[in-house]
Amino acid sequence: MMHHLFAAVGMLVSSSAVLAAAPVVCRSPDGKLAIEFSLRNDGSAPSVPHYRVRTGKGEVVGWSRLGVGLAGGERLGGACEMIGVEARAVRDEYEQFPGKRRRVVGRATETTIRLRERAEPHRRWEVVLRAYDDGVAFRYRFPKQDGWKRLLIAGERTRFAFPRGTVAWALPLNGFTTSYERRYQRLNVDQLPAKWLLGLPLLVRLPSAGWAAVTEADLDEYAGMYLAPMKGGNLSARLSPLPKEPKLAVKAPLPHESPWRVIMVTGAASLGSRIRENSAVRSSHSRILTNSATTRDAGRLIESDIVLNLNKPRAVKDVSWIKPGKTTFPWWNGYVLDGVAFKPGLNTATMKHYIDFCAANGIEYHSLDGLGNTAWYGGPINPYRGADPTTALPAIDLPAVLKHAKAKGVRLRLWMNWKAAETHMARSFPLYRKWGVEGVMLDFMDRDDQEMNRFLRRAVKLAAENRLTVTLNGVAKPTGLERTYPNLLTHEGVLNLEYNKWDKLGCGPGHQVTVAFTRMLAGPLDFHQGSFRGVSPGTFKPRNNAPLVMGTPCRTLAGYVVYQNHLSMVADSPSAYAGHPALPVLVQIPTTWDDTRFVAGSVGEYVAIARRSGTTWHLGAMTDRQPRTLKLPLTFLRPGRYTVESWVDDPRAKFGLSRRTATAAETVTVRLDVAGGAYVRFRRVK
Repeated sequence: MMHHLFAAVGMLVSSSAVLAAAPVVCRSPDGKLAIEFSLRNDGSAPSVPHYRVRTGKGEVVGWSRLGVGLAGGERLGGACEMIGVEARAVRDEYEQFPGKRRRVVGRATETTIRLRERAEPHRRWEVVLRAYDDGVAFRYRFPKQDGWKRLLIAGERTRFAFPRGTVAWALPLNGFTTSYERRYQRLNVDQLPAKWLLGLPLLVRLPSAGWAAVTEADLDEYAGMYLAPMKGGNLSARLSPLPKEPKLAVKAPLPHESPWRVIMVTGAASLGSRIRENSAVRSSHSRILTNSATTRDAGRLIESDIVLNLNKPRAVKDVSWIKPGKTTFPWWNGYVLDGVAFKPGLNTATMKHYIDFCAANGIEYHSLDGLGNTAWYGGPINPYRGADPTTALPAIDLPAVLKHAKAKGVRLRLWMNWKAAETHMARSFPLYRKWGVEGVMLDFMDRDDQEMNRFLRRAVKLAAENRLTVTLNGVAKPTGLERTYPNLLTHEGVLNLEYNKWDKLGCGPGHQVTVAFTRMLAGPLDFHQGSFRGVSPGTFKPRNNAPLVMGTPCRTLAGYVVYQNHLSMVADSPSAYAGHPALPVLVQIPTTWDDTRFVAGSVGEYVAIARRSGTTWHLGAMTDRQPRTLKLPLTFLRPGRYTVESWVDDPRAKFGLSRRTATAAETVTVRLDVAGGAYVRFRRVK
């Protein structure tokens, strides 16, 4: 791993009058983006800490209050004086594996503002600003000091004042106890209902300065952040409360620091022109639509590494044992198997059958999960009732299944309720390693308060110590922990294809496109992929066993490229894949990448993303309910000629394939059916 941090430090200490005379400006290395700090009169008190974010085209966030609410109604963030400013340059280089690109370079300017309350007890605290070329961030630091030994935070007073006319793709949630599985709503920020609690990331389109997204990074010993609408279009931070102390969100000894509050930013005046112009033909309108800077820039956020860059360096020295891949997940399809001589279910014969299927088709992993509400280790899937996750149900001869898997070159993954892990992981994780188990899925957390975040970090760390990978379902958005612990392969935290089992709306094509521009900005996402049981959106009906998906086989393939998912599922049953020409194509699509480029798209309508593995590029394109023909530039290719293999929606055949050659100076045209997709592979010609 490469990790370098270079700092050019400048120190300024003066009277508060001098320091407060003008805003403190922290500017991105390319000079096009700035986060500013100032002490301002907010109507309740003078000299109150505020920040704003600007690009050359205007404000991204107007002057917004900073501060923290302490236990007992005290406020840290009233009248303050600046007692010091320190600036440095940050350059961070490292290898991220698995990831959306292998080599990551993070260049930023960091400014730390040291503050002291004007009134008793004159507590000292700090606001740290960072400006990257693709976004800004800030965090609070709370130094250890006489008279203040312990941090008790009731909530944050952080606000985000977006300009009038800003449009949001918001994720309204029912409360802090949530799996983040809701649909996005598009509304002007000043029209968001006051009762809504918004999950992160929040994507916004600015009236004059491009696009932005709010999320958080390096969530360590702190409560997860949400947003709540306020009058005038402002948004206010809300922290997930402690389950047994609902008036508190954070309890910690000093010194301590908050997570980074991240504002990803893109726009013609804030980023370089790394992405070329592209265009799309909307077939039903028979005219060319230029993918303007307004829509094109939204996709640049997908390329950003800012969330990773704001996290702690890798804590795992040897990562050679971490092997991304694909896995079965029988719970999704309800263990439906056709043409077998045994009754499918939670039994040895079924597990061996799945292992044989994996071995025959190059699928690396098989998951032991559950059926209905019964876990593979006995007892209900949820809630957890105390079953031992090192002992399988009597119908599953686990030693025989493990032996069979080893003989076939397939490794097992074990699903478990998070409470089972909390109770047993100190004993079970070392035992799983001894058995040769590849990793675990933890589920049903449905919280991101400080206690839950502490447990998840501890579980991922313990898993790494035992060479186990981890996936998280029933969880909030990621915050970049996978940089520190790359054995954390993927997160759920999104309404995905499992909703086709029970929801009459299902996981629709527009939602599937939207999450690439919203939830995926925070990090990897698990989407329960792999089904070829496609139907048109108009004929879709939910069903629990062998559920249907809306779309075409090529859309299924495209999802493996569009979504960053380092342990993607092959979620349907072996009999559903038997003889399907798309299965061999599916299994060879990589699950980790050396580079990622946004190619084309419009939020909620269509998206095309290219990702590189070695010298081969893979492109996935998906559309909503509107058929489209996309003319996509190939500027992401390196010099030379490539063999282009295109799997596109073909009304004349179940599965269409065409071949040609091309260079980076050319384009490729793909036709997308209703809820359709395309998968294109570019192999370098030797």
